[in-house]
Amino acid sequence: MKKQFAVIGCGRFGSSIAKVLFDMGHEVLAIDKSEEIVQNIANYVTHAVQADATDENSIKALGIRNFDVAVVTIGSNIQSSILITLMVKEIGVKYVVAKAQNELHAKVLYKIGADRVVFPEREMGVRVAHNLVSSNIMDYIELAPDYSIVEIAALDEWIGKSLIDINMRSKYGINVMAIKHGADINIAPRASDVIMQGDVLVVIGHNDDLRKIEKR
Repeated sequence: MKKQFAVIGCGRFGSSIAKVLFDMGHEVLAIDKSEEIVQNIANYVTHAVQADATDENSIKALGIRNFDVAVVTIGSNIQSSILITLMVKEIGVKYVVAKAQNELHAKVLYKIGADRVVFPEREMGVRVAHNLVSSNIMDYIELAPDYSIVEIAALDEWIGKSLIDINMRSKYGINVMAIKHGADINIAPRASDVIMQGDVLVVIGHNDDLRKIEKR
């Protein structure tokens, strides 16, 4: 089912999510105050807009309240992050995911109505989401009620094969965002990259598709 996502703040984490959601066939509105960032992402999303997301009138004019999910990934400005999360919630966005800098920031975001809070900078060291009952699925971040970002241990049948050989999107309905090998992480995997023993893949997909892998 096609959904509408608004990604507010398109740094590395925000732009990665925006691009993958768009690749999956969803409608994605990317919002950032930087003209350069907006120009860079414009060809990879449905709409890209330069706007100050802390301005309530600007946010309302973009029709944010009609979106299914808002992902607030503002960087270091905690005050702006809190203000924008509060605004999009009050405007009427059904599901709001917000990025936090620390535990106190996270508590405030939950208090003002964020449905999900994530710590992307610490994701590799501190588990920020549920642990699934599977030896393959390691951790996940719920991006929306039916979409998640998941860490999955490489299946035996993937070892020694490239991403293009495995064809994740066609075969499993999921998209690979990153590949971790020990302490190294490849945040821009290419189709030719080969999966090695011990690799962990960070993927995004519909929960129904992710559950199919979980059962393998």
